[in-house]
Amino acid sequence: KDFIYMKKENRIWFWSIAIIILVALTLIIINIANPNTQGSTVITDKEWYKGNSEAQVTLIEYSDFQCPACATYYQMINKIADDMGDDVQVVFRHYPLSSHPQAELAARAAEAAGQQDAFWQMHDKLFVHQNTWSNQSDAKDIFIGYAEELNLDIAKFKSDIANSDIKDAVKDDRKSGDKALIEGTPTLFLNGEKINNPRSYDKLRQAVKDELSKIQ
Repeated sequence: KDFIYMKKENRIWFWSIAIIILVALTLIIINIANPNTQGSTVITDKEWYKGNSEAQVTLIEYSDFQCPACATYYQMINKIADDMGDDVQVVFRHYPLSSHPQAELAARAAEAAGQQDAFWQMHDKLFVHQNTWSNQSDAKDIFIGYAEELNLDIAKFKSDIANSDIKDAVKDDRKSGDKALIEGTPTLFLNGEKINNPRSYDKLRQAVKDELSKIQ
């Protein structure tokens, strides 16, 4: 009887350990399939950024040019780069929402302008004039007009805006946001950690300063 009891006890221990290992392996597989926010906010040399690329603090914004909230936040983000540019790297990533029919084209317009070193100039125009183009059925001609105002090579701009590499650049940002479990725009990450959207410039600045203090 003692022998039979020991065999049952061993079986219990065996299955307990097997279940623990199975759960651990499942969690590992889930993490591989859905990387955490830190893994999806690794900075590459293809990023559009302002500020200091060597800064210890990086602020990443996933944004949609047709998003009204993003139009509000872009001023705060720009001001952070202007005021704290030595201490922070500000990175912009596209996350055009399907509910905004002109957002992806706008992202491609910014990327096309970037091919002529005018990404941030187009970025600002798109947000400043959001109400002008966002309700159009096709805003391409308006974006070409912005390119003309920026003195860009229009033939190249028209070619680039339809270029597969430009489309892929926008898609890659979108995929990065999906991995980071983005639910809307704007979404901000401070040194790889998602933060609640600050309600004012002062609160955003304080969040950056607090992160800098932690590191120093």
